Amino acid sequence: MTSTTPSSDQLTGHAGELAVAVARAHGVDTMFTLSGAHVFPMYDGAVKAEQAGHPMRLVDVRHEQTAAFAAEATGKLTRVPGLAVLTAGPGVTNGVSAIAQAKFAGSPMVVVGGRAPNNRWGTGALQEIDHLPIVESVSKHARTLPTANDVAAGFHDAFTAARSAHRGPAYVDVPMDEFFNVGGGVVPVVGADAGRGAAPDTDAIDRIAGLLAEAARPVVILGTDVWADRAEEAALRFVESAGVPAITNGMGRGVVPGGHELLVTKARGAALKGADLVVVVGTPLDFRLGYGVFGAEDSPAKVVHVADSPDQVSPHAQLAASVSGDLTAVFDGLLAALERGSKPRWHDWVRDLQETVAAATARDLDLLGAEADPVHPARIYGELVPRLAADAVVIGDGGDFVSFAGKYVEPKMPGCWLDPGPYGCLGAGLGAAIAARIARPSSQVVLLLGDGAAGFSLMDVDTLVRHNLPVVMVMGNNSAWGLEKGPMQMLYGYDVAADLAERTAYDEVVKALGGAGETVTDPRQIGPALDRAFASGVPYLVNVITDVDAAYPRNTFGI
Repeated sequence: MTSTTPSSDQLTGHAGELAVAVARAHGVDTMFTLSGAHVFPMYDGAVKAEQAGHPMRLVDVRHEQTAAFAAEATGKLTRVPGLAVLTAGPGVTNGVSAIAQAKFAGSPMVVVGGRAPNNRWGTGALQEIDHLPIVESVSKHARTLPTANDVAAGFHDAFTAARSAHRGPAYVDVPMDEFFNVGGGVVPVVGADAGRGAAPDTDAIDRIAGLLAEAARPVVILGTDVWADRAEEAALRFVESAGVPAITNGMGRGVVPGGHELLVTKARGAALKGADLVVVVGTPLDFRLGYGVFGAEDSPAKVVHVADSPDQVSPHAQLAASVSGDLTAVFDGLLAALERGSKPRWHDWVRDLQETVAAATARDLDLLGAEADPVHPARIYGELVPRLAADAVVIGDGGDFVSFAGKYVEPKMPGCWLDPGPYGCLGAGLGAAIAARIARPSSQVVLLLGDGAAGFSLMDVDTLVRHNLPVVMVMGNNSAWGLEKGPMQMLYGYDVAADLAERTAYDEVVKALGGAGETVTDPRQIGPALDRAFASGVPYLVNVITDVDAAYPRNTFGI
């Protein structure tokens, strides 16, 4: 539920000023945009807010997709809706992939679109198009606000929808002539508990606790919504107090810190195949989790699904139980219910999984230290991981190269891992890097780029440079669309449309845009290059030429 009460102070001004005031009331302090006349009033509102001592930072980018991806990443990192302001027509349609990513990932964001003026509608004005039929299917909330007097309440509704469980993208647009008009309204007061889910059903919690108490080999999977729902402390408390082994995915990575004795992500296969009960919290039962089928073929595991809202509970998996609502209340309720009974005995199961983790970690050492020429992608992580601070923000934008990161990078803290989520959209990386550097100014920000993914957004290094946002970019450059090349060869015995130009000097592109970088071909030089990147204080690309035949050994192709 959102706790809001109207301010006693009426606000007047043009619609852009009203919009900015409402955004600030919801905790927003940065606006991502690409200049367009349809949304000039939002810029004027930001400038006037700054003059009044209420900053609204303007970050202008080189492609609207980057603005929208930056807003989506801001929502993930800060758990306050990110704000993207896009001009009409192509400005809005360029942002649709990021809106869809936010819908799939449950990222709170508000996208504001320009719109052709009311007084010219239907006559063929510049970039005149009705955006709502385009964005409605990938948004939680999509509205046109027809007059300046609708803006304050309409923006409040959009931000409320975006930040309420289940979180996601909201879209509003305002006709250009009305955006410039003077309107009025009240600025909401947004409570600290804004967006918290409903109280969970206590009977359902008791049923789940009973399943846990009866289980011999349980596993808990913690996903993105554990972080988004601000339940990371309750989740770790539950895992540690119950003594249950845990696997993390998405922004749930780091909720149980890397290296923790109960984190068994490195034993994922053994854990999910050997389990007799799998409790999945805050992530969908999609292709990443075998569509909710776990355990041995002749002895399937019971499955429990826990979500932040009823519409997120799996409609297709065969569930032993489910519950939805505020995830902190769910974790604390489960723990209290377990403590009322006899303490489950899972020591042998946990020990077996810990041994599997240790064996996997030992096996990884050879690849992490590989001296192969061309460079094996794993060697990059062998050099990078020891150089990451506990609060480093790591961003994945790529296929095979980022799959290796999922295997080798185990965050020490929650809220420090960004990937595209289940939508699997390339090109989000530069926007996410911009957002991360602003949201976490004192942390390392590392963007992991495939050379294919870089082609979507590398021009926005210019944005990093202009706004003085240093980021370390690490590229696994195998001169191919690696995620497609191998499977196509497996299916057909050949591949087409899967190769890129060999050993492209993407670092020279970064230099031309005002950053710095270097190409690395010797595995022994990766570490020194990373040290130079972290010390540089500028956007820096370490372009590592990797072996196209060193493909990630995957178990699923997403179907």
